[in-house]
Amino acid sequence: MSWTGPAGADQELPIFDAHMHYSHDAWEAVPPKQVVEILKKAGVKRAMVSSSNNEGTRMLQDVAPELIVPELRPYRSRGEISTWAKDPTLIPFLEDLLAKRRYVAIGEFHIYGADADLPNMRKVVELARKHGLYLHSHSDADAVDRHFQQDPAAKVLWAHSGFERPEKVRAMLRRYSTLWCDLAFLTSHASNGKVAPGWREAFLEFPDRFVVGTDTFTPERWHYVIEHARWSRQWLADLPADVARKIAYENGDRLFGQGR
Repeated sequence: MSWTGPAGADQELPIFDAHMHYSHDAWEAVPPKQVVEILKKAGVKRAMVSSSNNEGTRMLQDVAPELIVPELRPYRSRGEISTWAKDPTLIPFLEDLLAKRRYVAIGEFHIYGADADLPNMRKVVELARKHGLYLHSHSDADAVDRHFQQDPAAKVLWAHSGFERPEKVRAMLRRYSTLWCDLAFLTSHASNGKVAPGWREAFLEFPDRFVVGTDTFTPERWHYVIEHARWSRQWLADLPADVARKIAYENGDRLFGQGR
């Protein structure tokens, strides 16, 4: 990627989308080839994708391996968001897939507070350490703290920046050097093409620690990808060009894309 123009040249800015899902309920509504067309029209150069039962991720990789960065999800169906952490069959399921295919992260998974100390979650942290994977955690700050208590060297991508205020996000980033944040499904950080003040400080203090994401958690969200990429470029253009490039795609490439 060679985007080097001013941040205002927003139509040229590539996107690394670090938070996408292609679960079983999307396969017929948006077939794999259509997904690839959408990503290309949106200017998404690479996308980190997980899917409930993980077949969707494989299907997209088969169609566009250079575009799809695979993430291993602990869910076999949508309803497991609230049950996976106590499912005795989960760890064998993950171990089997890890033995068969290569992934860059485990997630996105949902975990909160003390549940992050449950045996399944502890084992997921161990698996991530063993395989050199990121933990893509949809969680509160308490759960993130527990991830790092279990493995101080863990690499955590905090989904949706925890839906926290930017001041809290900055405090967490200061505390943990291997914590990164995605901006999926957030709007608080920007409006009318301008970055909100608290978030501006966060982006300028930690330009290497944020990535964008669309979060296609329902099939309908795939039809929002192009609009979301356009919206992202608008507010990114309100940042210094080097910071815009990092958040748009360089951080994602460096963390999840290069050499994988």
